[in-house]
Amino acid sequence: KIARIDLFHVKPRYLLLRMETHGLVGWGEPTLEGRTLTVETAVREFARMLIGEDPRRIEHLWQRMYRQTFYRGG
Repeated sequence: KIARIDLFHVKPRYLLLRMETHGLVGWGEPTLEGRTLTVETAVREFARMLIGEDPRRIEHLWQRMYRQTFYRGG
């Protein structure tokens, strides 16, 4: 299960994501160039939905994030 999601700003314009499960760690780059604060806000909102979920259910998690937001696909 996803236990923790951390974000790291890397100057001049990058954002790195560290996702921790019980025993595994993964890294990603959720960057929209020049809009790291905006992306950080979106990731933090989605993190609430993802904590406790099985990270192997990629399609399920994608569908939840895409369809179960206030604006569909937003």
